[in-house]
Amino acid sequence: MLLCIADVLDLSQVESLVDKLNQAKFVDGKLTAGWHARMVKHNTQLHDDGGRLKDELQQTVLTALQQNSLLQMAAHPKQIRPPLFSRYQEGMHYGTHVDNALMGKDADLIRSDISLTLFLSDPDSYTGGELVIESTQGEQAFKLPAGAMIIYPSSTLHRVEPVNQGVRLAAVTWVQSFVKDTGDREILFDLDTARHSLFEKYGKSAEFDLLSKSHANLLRKWADV
Repeated sequence: MLLCIADVLDLSQVESLVDKLNQAKFVDGKLTAGWHARMVKHNTQLHDDGGRLKDELQQTVLTALQQNSLLQMAAHPKQIRPPLFSRYQEGMHYGTHVDNALMGKDADLIRSDISLTLFLSDPDSYTGGELVIESTQGEQAFKLPAGAMIIYPSSTLHRVEPVNQGVRLAAVTWVQSFVKDTGDREILFDLDTARHSLFEKYGKSAEFDLLSKSHANLLRKWADV
């Protein structure tokens, strides 16, 4: 399931993040890429110097993700990796790749079920830089407003098109879901969306209770705890 979510960060949060990133040190993005992705990854990312700045920026994003109701409905997060902050300047891109199935190490190891890109640059401030996701329906390109994000299955092939002008800043991370199968997550999301809509129109009703029962029992059946 692909899902675009608006206003994950508000304007003041985006401006604060971008101001701090513009003053920070970035390093070659190949440092965190797998051996095959390293061949096609041409960007930079925030330097992991163990300082407070990176921790502060990561916590800002993680807090916003944890508080976003649509993400919770769609992803059922079990764990969310600390985000990476990527920068694409003129000529930079990330060729076609699939994300690693396992992220982190030791106690921090997670299975990557869902990939997430949170856009931080105004789309009018750079040209190119679209996130292109491949599926059985073909290719779809995304270039969202600053503060918006897209989630998509980590199993998909995807790429970032070359930036022709300007700078593209984004935060990227990965989610291990309580519900491993992407099709099962979509069923749960549809049921949850329907019951919320029904509740808004008619309040608590017998139909709402039946949908809630089905949603809860499917989650109980599919949850990996």
